[in-house]
Amino acid sequence: MEGMMSVVIPAYNEQDNVAALAERVRSALDGAQIPFELIFVDDGSADKTWEKISEEAKKDSRIRGLRFSRNFGKESAIFAGLRAAKGECCTVMDADLQHPPETLVRMYSLWKDKGFHVVEAKKRSRGTEKWTYRLFANMFYGLLKAMSGQDLRNGSDFRLLDRKVVNELNKMPERQTFFRAMSGWLGFETAVVEFDVAERHAGKTKFSPRRLIKYALSSIASFTAVPMQFVTGVGIAFFVFAIVLGLQTLIRKLTGHSAEGFTTVILLLLLIGSILMISLGIIGYYIARIYEEIKARPRYVLADEIGGQEDGHEAVENS
Repeated sequence: MEGMMSVVIPAYNEQDNVAALAERVRSALDGAQIPFELIFVDDGSADKTWEKISEEAKKDSRIRGLRFSRNFGKESAIFAGLRAAKGECCTVMDADLQHPPETLVRMYSLWKDKGFHVVEAKKRSRGTEKWTYRLFANMFYGLLKAMSGQDLRNGSDFRLLDRKVVNELNKMPERQTFFRAMSGWLGFETAVVEFDVAERHAGKTKFSPRRLIKYALSSIASFTAVPMQFVTGVGIAFFVFAIVLGLQTLIRKLTGHSAEGFTTVILLLLLIGSILMISLGIIGYYIARIYEEIKARPRYVLADEIGGQEDGHEAVENS
C-alpha cells in the first residue's frame, strides 16, 4: 500500500502492554489517516505475551506477530521485524509505551512531506530514570563517541527508516548487531524530533545492570576496534617507560648508586601484570566476537507467525 508505515515492536514479557500499545498506535495513525501495519516480535517471552499478540492480530488484520523459539535479544527482534516489514517506511519503538505513539505522526510527516530517509526520535527528558542508569548511559555514550565518532547521546531505537534504508540494513551480514549505530552509519539524510519519555505503562524494565554492561560491551565491540588500539598504545607507553627506567638504573649502577629495595620492582610487576591481563581480556573478547561471526548461525529462529498469512503458520528460520 502506498505510503504505508510498518511499526516494529520487540516485546519480551510485555503481556500487560500489548493491547494498550496496539490501541494507542491505532488511534494515533488512524486519526492522521496513515496506512500502517503493526508487527510485534515476541522475543521468547515466558508470560502470555504471545497470547495477547495473537488476540490483537485476530481482531485487526493490520496487526502481525512473530514469535522466536527462545530469547535471542532485542537487537535480533528488531532485525526480524525489519525483514518482515512490508511498508514504504518502518518505525521501531519499545513495547512499554515510554515511546509515545503520537510521535509517529510527526515522524511520518517529516518522511512523507520533507523527504528525510531517517527520522530519529531523541529524548528531550528522560522521565523518572534512576540516576545510576542515567550515569551509566552517559558514560556509555561518551565512550562510544570518543571511540567511534558516533554521537548517540539522548538517542534511542525509536526511529523511522525509509524503505531504502531498511533494505540496506537487511543486506548487512553481521550477526552481532547494534541497530542504533548501524542505521546512523549508513549516512542517509536524517531529521530529529524530540519527545519526553513517558512512564512505563505496566511491568518492569528488562535491563538489569548486568545486562546493560553486557549490552554496552557488545555494542562498543560491534562498532569500533579502538580498545584494541588502546592495548597497543599502552604497550608503547610502557616500552618508553622501560627505556627511561633502564637508562636510569644503568647510570646509577655505573656511578655506584644502585637502586635499593624490592618495593618498586614488586609494584611494577603487579602493574604490568594487571595491564597484560586486561589486554589479553580485550583481545580475547574480540576473538570471541570473530568466533561468533564465523559460525554464521542465524540471528534468530522463528517458531510461529500470526497475521498477514493466507496459508497458515509455519515455523521459519531466518538469518
